[in-house]
Amino acid sequence: MPSNFVHLHVHSEYSLLDGACRIKELVGRAAELEMPALALTDHGVMYGAIGFYKACLAAKVKPILGCEVYCATRTRFDRDSELDRGLGHLVLLAKDMTGYQNLMKIVTSANLDGFYYKPRVDTELLGQYREGLIASTACQQGFAGQYILQEDMARARQYVEGLADIFGRDNLYLEVMDHDYPDEKKVAAGKIA
Repeated sequence: MPSNFVHLHVHSEYSLLDGACRIKELVGRAAELEMPALALTDHGVMYGAIGFYKACLAAKVKPILGCEVYCATRTRFDRDSELDRGLGHLVLLAKDMTGYQNLMKIVTSANLDGFYYKPRVDTELLGQYREGLIASTACQQGFAGQYILQEDMARARQYVEGLADIFGRDNLYLEVMDHDYPDEKKVAAGKIA
C-alpha cells in the first residue's frame, strides 16, 4: 500500500557535516516505501538538484526541489563579527518552474553577495524572489525555533508574521520535528501553541 507521507526536509551528502544520505540510495528507499514524492533541501546549496531530479524520475517519485537557506540576522551584506555570525535556517521549496528559477536566484545571491561564514539570505532577497516558493520555519535552528527556545514567543510570532507577509499565509508552514530531543519538543510545542 503506497504511503502518503512525504519528507520535505531532507539533506544529502551535499550538506557538509550534516547530511549522510547518498541521493540514489535516498530516492531508492523512498520508492521502496512507495512514497509519492520526496524533497531535497541541502544547507545553502543546490549541488544535488539535477542528480536528485533524474533519480526521482527514474524511480517514479515526484521530485521536490528546495534548499534550507541561512538567514542573516540583519542583511546579507552586513559583516560585523559581533552582530552577523548568527544565522537562522529557513526551508524553501519550489512549487513550480518559476519557484525553481527563483530558488536558484536566491541561492546564487546568497553565495555571491551574502557569503559570510555561510551563504546568507535576507528579507529583501526573499521578497524579491518569493514567487513560486513555499517556506517552512525549519528546525530549532530557524529563527522561530531560536526565539521559542529563548522563551520569547512575541518575537517568534513577529518573525512568523514577517514570513507570512513575504510568502503569503498559504505558502508558509510551521515545521515541527520529533527526533526525541528535548529542544525539538519545546520548539514543536511553541509552534503549535
